[in-house]
Amino acid sequence: MSTHVGPIDVDALRARLDKAAGAATTAGVDALLITPGSDLRYLIGAGGSSFERLTCLVLPVGGTPVLVVPKLEQPGYAAVPTGELGVEVATWVDGEDPYALVRRALKGTDRVAVADMMPALHNLRLRDAIGGDQVLAGPVLRELRMRKDASEVEALRKAGAAIDRVHARIGEWLRPGRTEAEVGADIAAAIVAEGHELAEFVIVGSGPNGASPHHSLSDRVIEAGDVVVVDIGGPVAEGYNSDSTRCYVLGEPRDKDVWETYAVLQAAQQAAVDAVRPGVTCESVDAAAREVIADAGFGEYFVHRTGHGIGLDVHEEPYIVGGNDLVLEAGMAFSVEPGIYLPGRWGARIEDIVIATDSGVESVNNRPHDLVVLPA
Repeated sequence: MSTHVGPIDVDALRARLDKAAGAATTAGVDALLITPGSDLRYLIGAGGSSFERLTCLVLPVGGTPVLVVPKLEQPGYAAVPTGELGVEVATWVDGEDPYALVRRALKGTDRVAVADMMPALHNLRLRDAIGGDQVLAGPVLRELRMRKDASEVEALRKAGAAIDRVHARIGEWLRPGRTEAEVGADIAAAIVAEGHELAEFVIVGSGPNGASPHHSLSDRVIEAGDVVVVDIGGPVAEGYNSDSTRCYVLGEPRDKDVWETYAVLQAAQQAAVDAVRPGVTCESVDAAAREVIADAGFGEYFVHRTGHGIGLDVHEEPYIVGGNDLVLEAGMAFSVEPGIYLPGRWGARIEDIVIATDSGVESVNNRPHDLVVLPA
């Protein structure tokens, strides 16, 4: 079992547990039930893995947190300073009822919030065991997780610098005659070599495949004249993720409209980054990019939101999208990634991770935004 234990700041984790309990109180919830995943890692420093055996952090308002964990998986949490955090550990073995341990730790509470990604296997059994009302914990915890503290910002900077180093090396692998899958394998290895725990995702969209925003890898052979979208990222040891997209072209672009269209995309991405500051809404940042693209006649070819939050998850709150009137605050981290996708021909996307600061915006990605020309 992998618990993904990274560097642990006991004081920060203790503060998060306290804040989470306070947020639960504000939300009218008596306790949080958090199974393995990014929420668990946020609260105790270890995310764990969810199997058929229940692991669950019980965080009651005004009570003692309890980590219910199978005895055979307890060693995976040995690095978690449960004693210093004031977290009790309740182990169980096969044949015992872990849901009864959760019920005992709750001490008769009536309304609990369960982790958004809790498996139904456990959720339904817990519902039978504890009764009462159940709501999602996501709306409670996202208010905390959206606002990154200094250590989280530093981890995002580390991740951003690491993925920038990979983009600086793309010319080592991207050339005509190789398949997207072959290039992707080299990039994945470099993501780890340059400081990530793993390659969470690798997109190499060449030629017409670049017009599919979530294309991954294929056996398509890359050709001279192709525009290639490279979107890559993964977590560093602290658990925080990188995510950055740059575009490359093998020699002179096959399509004559590439340079003019790409200039529009650059202007749109810069306009959105320039719009970021505390006090503006998420939808206004989305609008800043969308307006530039629409005014140039490419509105129908920008088919996704401008950005997503990032942290322990690659995609989390806040989402930079029309209709989201959430007001940005210092510490909120998210992508700015407009794209233009011309079906059957080519596509392009430029993506940086940025953080709202007290005075404006900081980008953790600092590679040039130009369309990079590689030898054909």
